[in-house]
Formats: sequence, structure tokens, C-alpha cells
Amino acid sequence: MKKQQFCYLVRLQYLGFRYNGWQEQPKMRTITGMLNKTYAFLYPDKHFKILGAGRTDAKVSSLDGAFELFVDDEIKDLNSFVIDFNKNLPPDIRLLSISAVEQNFNIIKDSKTKEYCYFFSFGTKNHPFSAPFITNYMHDLDLDVMKEGATLFIGTHDFSVYTAELKANAKTIRKIDSCHIEPNTMLTANFFPEQSYVLRIKGKGFMRYQIRMIMGALVQLGKGELSLDDIRASLLSDADMVLKTIAPGSGLILNELTFTN
Repeated sequence: MKKQQFCYLVRLQYLGFRYNGWQEQPKMRTITGMLNKTYAFLYPDKHFKILGAGRTDAKVSSLDGAFELFVDDEIKDLNSFVIDFNKNLPPDIRLLSISAVEQNFNIIKDSKTKEYCYFFSFGTKNHPFSAPFITNYMHDLDLDVMKEGATLFIGTHDFSVYTAELKANAKTIRKIDSCHIEPNTMLTANFFPEQSYVLRIKGKGFMRYQIRMIMGALVQLGKGELSLDDIRASLLSDADMVLKTIAPGSGLILNELTFTN
């Protein structure tokens, strides 16, 4: 008889600057690897499995991430679990909450929307302490045309051009619910540049590097290397454009994650 398994939804935050992404990789420092290591240290004889809501790339951070935790034994005191886990995690990873979910809950399929924010500045060199949070472009950028370009990504399009390592069966037709550039009022620090900006983009799911390549295309647009017509053409099913720029991972943050259940 199969033993009953208990399932929990865990919300967390992390600064990804010193990590090689979410997914565990041999001999690499990753978010999942650190979570697995911490759980195994706290509960050395307990079987468990961690499944993330998605995979963030190297240096990408999260303000509202989540993973599903599968264990054989019920966690009696959820508050103490969070406290003990946080005591043993490094300072750049923090659990926010844990709640029990039904066994039919699927953290990947039940993910409803994700909002990512890409923070950037341009024109002058930033303070070095800004590097984990804001990508700094030394060129002058035409912000107005970039703002107009960002709106072109809203709706259902073929994003084949905006991913890396495209597989034959990849689902490239994706819908973006919102996409715009605005002044950064979300993150503040006394060492941040006087003016910075954020690309906010929301949808159900994104392909590998998709948001970073969208940001890269907008930078090329702002530098005059691409036109608005180029952006429009890149979203057609027969597009054969090769984008030259993938924005660095360190400017990207998962800002909000919602579920259907």
C-alpha cells in the first residue's frame, strides 16, 4: 500500500546574484541545491522532494517565488518550520510562508500569472553596489521609443525569436497580459542611480531567456539598432530575425506569482 504523502506550498524570496539559477546542477551553487541541503541538514532521515514553480536563470532574483514540498510525514508546526529553516538558510534566501495543499495541486500547471520586473539605468556608470539589482547601460537610450516598443509585446504572438535553444515541440505562441516601462519606484537605496527604470511584464509563462531577450531587443531599439517595424516583424510566425542582445540576468526579478487554487 502506498504511503500517504503530504504536500505544502512554500513561498520564498532570494537574491540570485551569487547563484547559478534555480535548478540544481552538479558542483554549482543553486537555489534548489541550497534548499535541499538545508532540509537534509534539519531532517537528515526524512524523505522529501522540492518542485519549483519555474526555473530562474543565473543571477535572477525573486520577491515572490514558490516551490512545492513533498514529504512523508506531516509538518505539525508550520510556523516553527519556517523559523528553523530561515535560521539555517544563507542570508540571501528567505522563506515567507508554508501552507498545506491538496495532493492534486500542481505548482506548474496551477500557476496562473507571473510578473517579472527588469530594472535598468543608462547614460552614466552606476555605483558598484547597484550591480545585483540594476543593469547599467552606458549608452544613451531613447526611452520614449522603448516605451512604445514595450507595448507591442502585449497580446498573443509567436515568440520563436525570443528564446534560446528552441526545441522542435516548443510552445512558442504565448500571450503577454501587460508590458510597459516606467520609472523605478519599487526598489530604492542610497547608492542607486538618481534615475532608473523598470520593464514590467506579466503573463502565464515564459520561455528560457524570453524576458531577457525582450529587454535586449528594447535596448537595441533605444540605441537605434532596431526599429518599431523590426519589433513588429519579430513577433510574426515566419520571423527569421536573430537578436544580438540578451540582457544580463542580474536586472531581472520575479515580482509576483499567483495560482488558480
